[in-house]
Amino acid sequence: MSSNKFFKHEGPWSDANDPLMCSDTGDWRSKRPVVDKEKCIFCGFCAIYCPIQVMEMVENSYFSPDLDFCKGCGICAKECPKNAISMIAEGDFKK
Repeated sequence: MSSNKFFKHEGPWSDANDPLMCSDTGDWRSKRPVVDKEKCIFCGFCAIYCPIQVMEMVENSYFSPDLDFCKGCGICAKECPKNAISMIAEGDFKK
């Protein structure tokens, strides 16, 4: 089985080696997860429950989503035991 050379993230259910299976979000996401680094206890639940596995470790102290691939589903925020992840409307961020 060869690794996907086109994209950094693919869902764990995917065996995609073809660019047609691209899972990048584009500009259609309506909300994005924002992590409060002070509240994050680095438990990894957000990474475990993320359906497309886009939560990444940062400096071995907290998790942050790769926004190029995040769908904005909010599962990470729902599963966080410390409420360290908030779903914020995309309109609140400047491009």
